[in-house]
Amino acid sequence: MTLFEKSIRTLELPAVLDMLSDCAVSQPAKDASAALSPVTDIHEARALLEETSAARTMMLSKGAPGFTGVRDIRAAVRRAEIGGMLNTSELLEIAALLRTASDCAAYARDRVGHTSVDALFYALRTNKFLENKISSAIIGVDEIADAASGELSDIRRRMRAAGERIRSALNKIITSPTYQKALQENIITVKNDRYVVPVRADHKSVIPGLVHEISSSGATLFIEPMGVVQINNEIRELMAKEKQEIERILIDLTADVSTFGEEIISDFQLLTALDLIFAKAKLSQRLNAHEPELIDSASDGGLILRRCRHPLLDPAQTVPTDLKLGGEFDTLVITGPNTGGKTVALKTLGLFCVMAQCGLHIPAESDSRMPVFKKILADIGDEQSIEQSLSTFSSHMTNIVKILAECEYPCLLLFDELGAGTDPVEGAALAISVIEYARRRGALIAATTHYSELKTYALAQEGVENASCEFDVETLRPTFRLLIGVPGRSNAFAISRRLGLPESVIEGARERVSGENISFEEAVGQLESARRSAENERDEAYRLRAAADRDARLAEKYRAELEREREKLAIEARRESRRILDETRAHADAIIAELREIRRAARDEGDIDAINALVPDVLRNLNELDSSAPIAISDAEDSENVIPGDIKVGDTVRILAFGTTAEVSAISGATLELTAGSMKITAKPEEVRRVAASSRKKKKASAASEGGSGSKNSDTSRPPAPRELDLRGMTADDALPILEHYLDSARLAHLETVTIIHGKGTGALRAAVQGALRGERGIKSFRAGRYGEGDLGVTVVELK
Repeated sequence: MTLFEKSIRTLELPAVLDMLSDCAVSQPAKDASAALSPVTDIHEARALLEETSAARTMMLSKGAPGFTGVRDIRAAVRRAEIGGMLNTSELLEIAALLRTASDCAAYARDRVGHTSVDALFYALRTNKFLENKISSAIIGVDEIADAASGELSDIRRRMRAAGERIRSALNKIITSPTYQKALQENIITVKNDRYVVPVRADHKSVIPGLVHEISSSGATLFIEPMGVVQINNEIRELMAKEKQEIERILIDLTADVSTFGEEIISDFQLLTALDLIFAKAKLSQRLNAHEPELIDSASDGGLILRRCRHPLLDPAQTVPTDLKLGGEFDTLVITGPNTGGKTVALKTLGLFCVMAQCGLHIPAESDSRMPVFKKILADIGDEQSIEQSLSTFSSHMTNIVKILAECEYPCLLLFDELGAGTDPVEGAALAISVIEYARRRGALIAATTHYSELKTYALAQEGVENASCEFDVETLRPTFRLLIGVPGRSNAFAISRRLGLPESVIEGARERVSGENISFEEAVGQLESARRSAENERDEAYRLRAAADRDARLAEKYRAELEREREKLAIEARRESRRILDETRAHADAIIAELREIRRAARDEGDIDAINALVPDVLRNLNELDSSAPIAISDAEDSENVIPGDIKVGDTVRILAFGTTAEVSAISGATLELTAGSMKITAKPEEVRRVAASSRKKKKASAASEGGSGSKNSDTSRPPAPRELDLRGMTADDALPILEHYLDSARLAHLETVTIIHGKGTGALRAAVQGALRGERGIKSFRAGRYGEGDLGVTVVELK
């Protein structure tokens, strides 16, 4: 075992690979997981990580493909290629492999987008011909289908027929009264592949035949009656032919496997690789891991692990921490109390580098990064050996000697308790000298220690940084947080005081410590206090920034929602505008059709010219509505002519329901009295819009220029009104406001006669309508409908 391999085991990569193996489906992929080793080429490592990321993305969208049919069939294929015959089990495994290849190819075809694993999917050489041929010929490990060949089907048909004949003959014997006393049981059984009946030994002469077996007691003989010997012989011959035909079928299938042998082995290798890649993706999901960025060298910003967690520790109890090495410093000296997490930090650092170089995601934030090392060498743990007479110091130093002999750029060295196990002064000096030697060789170094000399060395030496594992003196527990840039304190006096050691003893110990050491510890304490204060301020700044970002995102969300709502309302408004226009066109078409019908009816009455004069007026109104949808009218007029402010007597307003203008003659509370020509109309303020007087004049001038003579039919601002109003199904309270509104529209449209449809029913709605008509000033007369007009179901109104 090389030192690199030994270091990998020390960093516990095999335990992670066991987790990876559990995520794999097929045994070949499980074996490949256990044999995984780090690569040292950055491009290869990046490709492996990209494959894992691609597989994880694919799993999120449509799950993982199935690999249950992947078996190692290489030995079977090679034996087929040299002329050996494969058995049914081997052929079924090959068919299962081909089926899995087909399923994986279909999985890739159904997916949208391109990833780094597409090449593996596209390289699969599916073989439906061989897959179907094997599956249709072999039903199970011990059963060949009748349809495997015509000859086999014929043999088995003849065997079934012979079996029926022999059972029929034997049934006659066991059911015959003649042989009842001779038979031990009335059954038919098989001995040595031949049909026999059980006969009592003392009656064996009653049923002549061949004895195939005698029971252990000797009381029963299994005799093949002479009458079925020939049929049994025929069945034996057919069984021999069946065996020969099955062998021929297996040889034929084996020949097909030999023909496609290389393609089958290629599919096996591709499927194993895909199973391994998706196992990495599954492990990434299980660990909530991310792909780190791989950098070309430690000088490109160095190794940074953000909120990293050791993958073998319980996530619920693991405290995420940050690690940094390279860039500003190439050596990290980690100090702190025992069980404070120094060794865990050291192993995490090395293990994450090894995992990334194996193509595995690391349980850290996605902005973590690291270089690719040629070697990762570790001296962690106590390897003292009684047999080899090695002390703790000797075992460590033996490893260190080997590590220094192999370290070269780029290399990561990990030392646990460097220089421990000997005189503190000499041990510290050796530790500093080892670090200096490795730095000259271009290695990155992380070392744990208890020596204060190494803390001082890290403070004074450029390129060397202190780090410490935080310890809570109040609870006497480590927090497992690694603090970069802060040397660790021994905390011996504080811990002793918390545990109840007499103050006099502590003061005596303090007097024996040199002034230099006391000053150093006090400086470290002040630095620790400053760090805590800075961390609190940083946390507050992060909190405020997070709140600001959250508010900004919320504001952007609201803005987007308002924009979507505005667009939605605009679309609905355009749709409603088109609907109103379509309804108006339909009413106008109905009016034109009615006018043409009247013209045909009145042709002999000499009033054709008067009727024809109405048609251009309707067509002109229709063209005006078609060229300006209600939304466009509202937008244009509101933007150009609407005057803000309260409505006063004498103002010119537009009546929204009719699209015409009127003058405010009086205001009574919340009701406006309007004058439009000779008509008096009442309206509410929300039913009108105040407009500029110039707009009214412009419309009048336009109407005059277009109409010429000023005829009442030439008023282009007048909207069309239907000649009928249908109130059926309404109550009187609902119908009367609609009737009043309709009559105003009819008068503005200069209609002379209109029809109110109220139905017959109980007569209540008719009475209410006619009562309302009696009070209308603009009504000349009204009457019930005549025959053909709707009778009592309508009221015909003549307007002034």
